[in-house]
Amino acid sequence: MTAVPGPADHAELQRQLPGLGEAGGAAQAAVPAAHALLVHPRARHAIVLGGLSIGYELVRVRRRSIGMVVTAEGLSVRAPRWVGLGDIEAALQAKARWLLGKLGEQGERQRRLAAGRIDWIDGACLPYLGETLVLRLDPKQRGLALREAAAGETPPGRRLLLGLPPQADAVQVRDAVQAWLMKEARRVFLERLAHYAPTLGVQVRRLALSSAQTRWGSASADGSIRLNWRLIHFSLATLDYVVVHELAHLRHMDHSPRFWEVVRGVLPDFDQARAALRDPVLPAFD
Repeated sequence: MTAVPGPADHAELQRQLPGLGEAGGAAQAAVPAAHALLVHPRARHAIVLGGLSIGYELVRVRRRSIGMVVTAEGLSVRAPRWVGLGDIEAALQAKARWLLGKLGEQGERQRRLAAGRIDWIDGACLPYLGETLVLRLDPKQRGLALREAAAGETPPGRRLLLGLPPQADAVQVRDAVQAWLMKEARRVFLERLAHYAPTLGVQVRRLALSSAQTRWGSASADGSIRLNWRLIHFSLATLDYVVVHELAHLRHMDHSPRFWEVVRGVLPDFDQARAALRDPVLPAFD
């Protein structure tokens, strides 16, 4: 058993982290994104796994076996009162690769959550059509308006002017921005659908916005199209790929070779645009 690392030990832990790829596999390289996971906030014990000192929570419970779980706080172990620390650490060593993998997954999740977090204040930045959008609170502004950055203005990116006082709270700002983005999404989607539908020889009967967590769009045989409003964060090339994809379904309601021939006939180089949809980091609105 090793001593539980404290705050002063994090620099040393950070120096150890690059070796994780060798100890636990390349997939575990995500752990450095949140090395605080290596010390559970209620840790009273620690163990070295794959060259890393892991501070873990140990809870004695009425159960017959040793249980272990990695959460957003770190490694937590549940063990019967009669099981000694030596047996607990042997069980942890036996599961070292799995535990390091879970720490890596949690580290990546924490990194992504941090990257998507927005401080809803004047000067906040978020993606809009693949570019940076800077929020500006301006009580003289009526409603919301989009403008280009002036020459030499920093940070770069277009400005979204919000008719709100400087002391507006985060919820007011967030809700105003989300409403504007959803309105923009509908406007842009209708424009792109009207642009591509004649090329594919199809007709769109209805457009609905979606907030699905895992789906960017869908199409029904009756000509209804649903598109995720969060597509407004992506470049126009990526947004166009989803639009064409769903329009192509109005000709082939499957993913057969014929379907992909239709998509590629309109967007020959869609692969890069499609790749941007895989596991993106988007602003958090909750």
